[in-house]
Amino acid sequence: QVQLVESGGGLVQAGGSLRLSCAASGRTFNTYIVAWFRQAPGKEREFVAVINRVGVNTYYTDSVKGRFTISRDNAKNTVWLQMSSLKPEDTAVYYCAAGTRWKVIGSDYDYWGQGTQVTVSS
Repeated sequence: QVQLVESGGGLVQAGGSLRLSCAASGRTFNTYIVAWFRQAPGKEREFVAVINRVGVNTYYTDSVKGRFTISRDNAKNTVWLQMSSLKPEDTAVYYCAAGTRWKVIGSDYDYWGQGTQVTVSS
């Protein structure tokens, strides 16, 4: 079992930056693949980024490549999503998720945080 809590969301102007944190509980955090998803109003949940167990491999959806960076520190039980050059279309509730598969489909993740709101104004 692992519990995840996101933080760091807020209101930011277009072109600005935010750093989201996903804090995990449990001793087995370093055994999980961790991903970030987002869900905008009226839209389905969308994959954003994923990082492997030791933090050396990452993958991003095309719309955020070059702007977002996912990282982790297993000693701190934390995964971050650094978001730069934010656009209004990045506005969404952002969720972190943990699982055991290298996938970009939300149903393949076993544990989810409660989400943190990111709003980007133009």
